[in-house]
Amino acid sequence: MQQFMSQLQHLLSAPGSGPVNWDLARQVAASQLAASGDPAVSPFERNAVAEALRLADLWLEPASALPSGIQTSVAWNRNEWIYRTLDVWRKLCDPVASRMVGAMGDLVPPEARAQLGPMQSMVATLGGALFGGQLGQALGSLAAEVLSAGDIGLPLGPAGTAALIPANIREYGNGLELPEDEVRLYVALREAAHQRLFQHVPWLRGHVLSAVEMYASGIRVNREAIEEAMGRVDPTDPESMQAIALEGIFTPEDTPAQKASLARLETALALVEGWVCHVVDSAAGGRLPNVVRLGEAFRRRRAAGGPAEQTFAALVGLELRPRRLREAAALWAALTEHRGIAGRDDLWGHPDLLPSDDDFADPVAFARSEVDLGELETFDFTAPGGPEEKAPGTPDDEGDEKRS
Repeated sequence: MQQFMSQLQHLLSAPGSGPVNWDLARQVAASQLAASGDPAVSPFERNAVAEALRLADLWLEPASALPSGIQTSVAWNRNEWIYRTLDVWRKLCDPVASRMVGAMGDLVPPEARAQLGPMQSMVATLGGALFGGQLGQALGSLAAEVLSAGDIGLPLGPAGTAALIPANIREYGNGLELPEDEVRLYVALREAAHQRLFQHVPWLRGHVLSAVEMYASGIRVNREAIEEAMGRVDPTDPESMQAIALEGIFTPEDTPAQKASLARLETALALVEGWVCHVVDSAAGGRLPNVVRLGEAFRRRRAAGGPAEQTFAALVGLELRPRRLREAAALWAALTEHRGIAGRDDLWGHPDLLPSDDDFADPVAFARSEVDLGELETFDFTAPGGPEEKAPGTPDDEGDEKRS
């Protein structure tokens, strides 16, 4: 019992400024990686990553009208991926977690809240710790699968930093039975393409992250699932707190507003991923011996999501996989054919120019349609939705980061 009280005191005294105990999340993720293994990045791997990203940028030059977005090329181990992406995960997960913590507080009967007094805050702290522990496990698993900073389609890493995870690329290449250097170069092409988009389309980072947050704001909390999870806590068994499974606590609201929010998010993810797939395959065609096989493998991987990504989706109630990836890639291919590379990439000039979900059904018709750019001449590009759009909760200094 003394050991349990010591662990509980540490759990509840850990500092935190939001609904999730992120210190605990990072510790749990690091502990999980230490148990499963986190190979250090060798000097050879760092050089190989830098060379692959340099070559990838050269190959992308004729395939994209957007210039290079890489300011720094790095090779991360799995722990570094967690550490460098934690700020964005915080923005995405805090709004969802706050509703879970609030629901835990609501489980206390109103007549008992006055008697609890200061103890009431411990309920919120406990909720943040439970969610932090579960999230740490999910991120630890995800860190063992992701191949680069932009692998799941979100701008998770620092702006201008292209990062590959050599240990994961090596394991993924072994599974495909393809040469590691070829897989590394294909991943580098995808990462460099993501950097071009998010560095030179100023409104895109805020657009994608706000689409995620808007969808997350409509996810409701299953109070019965919380009550059932809390009922499994055994005060005499500290490990019971770590074994609690919070999956199923969050479910999307089946409302027109939430359906529209989901469609906006899916369209944004599909357009980003479809552009990357089309541009990368165009750049690598005729250069990589197994480019067709690699392209198909990556499309299947992104459309289905890996095991850890599915665990994260079950925990947070948010899927980060583009459902209409093939349609989006076909749309960008049609645009390239009918408008050329520059005309295709001009559509990233403003979100109102991009194809809508309805345009996916007939990509050729959209590619041939005339765009009246004159309508945008008087558009206020600093208004929400314009180039300076930022996700809710984004600090002011991110604007400087975007402009770098």
